[in-house]
Amino acid sequence: MFALASYERQDGGYQMKLWAGRFQKEIDQKTNDFNSSISFDSRMYREDIEGSIAHATMLGECGIIEKEESRQICAELEKILEEITAGTLEIDRNAEDIHTFVEGELTKRLGAAGKRLHTARSRNDQVALDLRCTLRKECTSMEKQLRELVRTLCVKALEHKGDVMPGYTHLQRAQPITFGHHLMAYAEMFLRDLGRLSDARKRMDVMPLGSCALAGTTYPLDRELTAKLLGFHAVSQNSLDGVADRDFCVEIASALSLAMVHLSRFSEEIVLWCSWEFKFIELDDAFSTGSSIMPQKKNPDIAELVRGKSGRVFGDLMALLTMMKGLPLAYNKDMQEDKEAIFDAVDTLRMCLTAFIPMVDTMKVLPENMRVAAAKGFINATDCADYLVGKGIPFRDAYKITGTLVAMCIESGKTLETLPIEEYQELCPEFDMDIYEAISLENCVQRRTVTGSPAPQNVQAQAERVLELVKEQEEQA
Repeated sequence: MFALASYERQDGGYQMKLWAGRFQKEIDQKTNDFNSSISFDSRMYREDIEGSIAHATMLGECGIIEKEESRQICAELEKILEEITAGTLEIDRNAEDIHTFVEGELTKRLGAAGKRLHTARSRNDQVALDLRCTLRKECTSMEKQLRELVRTLCVKALEHKGDVMPGYTHLQRAQPITFGHHLMAYAEMFLRDLGRLSDARKRMDVMPLGSCALAGTTYPLDRELTAKLLGFHAVSQNSLDGVADRDFCVEIASALSLAMVHLSRFSEEIVLWCSWEFKFIELDDAFSTGSSIMPQKKNPDIAELVRGKSGRVFGDLMALLTMMKGLPLAYNKDMQEDKEAIFDAVDTLRMCLTAFIPMVDTMKVLPENMRVAAAKGFINATDCADYLVGKGIPFRDAYKITGTLVAMCIESGKTLETLPIEEYQELCPEFDMDIYEAISLENCVQRRTVTGSPAPQNVQAQAERVLELVKEQEEQA
């Protein structure tokens, strides 16, 4: 006997498959478990139902099914959505996927009318739609978190726009900057992450429903109506690409990977800054942990975990790229692997931001320690050389003289700020008492007024500009 597709519950679940008519016996249970995606695609239940409501509405408006049946389908789908959300209807983990579960539940309630929902639709374009709708919401949510992080950094930067600290290259003290300037460097990185996510979301704003399995349909669909009902600004222009495209998953994962790179770099600095070797900041107790045997320890576990979790997101990106690189058109079952990878990347970034933002907001900055570190690092040596250039000495000669001064200071345990003027003049008579003003760390920073430099007024202008950008983005969201 040939089995007709049915949604009758068997052993507590929807066991019959949508493709049952072609097969004469049930699928092996272990194979069914391997094939199933309900464990991870069930999170798209809302998007699946909303997509089905739009599809059923369009079918009714186009006269493909009776309008009364369309209304019945939409009303029952609304009830199913309400019940799942309220927890009164449990998603059956024995169903093959969320699409099968929702359609099975609908058919159980409406009978023949429920079976008409799938007219002019395949699971191929259905899952492509669900994934786009889900990721569209996730991108909006992550953009909101990133804006919150950028705002937090700007507020903190304004508080510390004049607090001098060493700027580093090769992790060696290099030149004086301010803590506010350092924070705004990360604000710029996260602004770019916001831009990448926003761009990916815009490119994803294409409705694939109507592509069906791969070749469209002979039914007279109004795809533009469906797109309008679902809030899409365009419909896909090629049915093969409509079901086979996962560029948007890769692009989002790429944007998230870069965001995790920036979070990881920032975390590395936080780990360094709160160590006794630096002691530039102190993390709030709510975002630190202790040791099981060393009572003095206060560990930056949140920052370390964020740094470590970056590898997960990088792996998700690589999984998506590897999955897609050898697939012929159109849909292949390999593409079921897209959801676990992209959902993990999304969940990981959101989880990291949830912990990271308040950690940064509540950390205590120790500007005195930064100032001491800056004074000991000869980071005003470039300004000393520039001083001599201003006296008419060629830069390379000024560079050599300043290097000799630094060596003298190291040998005698002094700094450029405490070296007597007699020792300056003994090496080069062009030095005068105004050298101390020229190499004052605060003055070194104040004079760096070129756009993008760390002068406090620059930091303030930059933070205010970024805050305004974030405000504009929020208003447009």
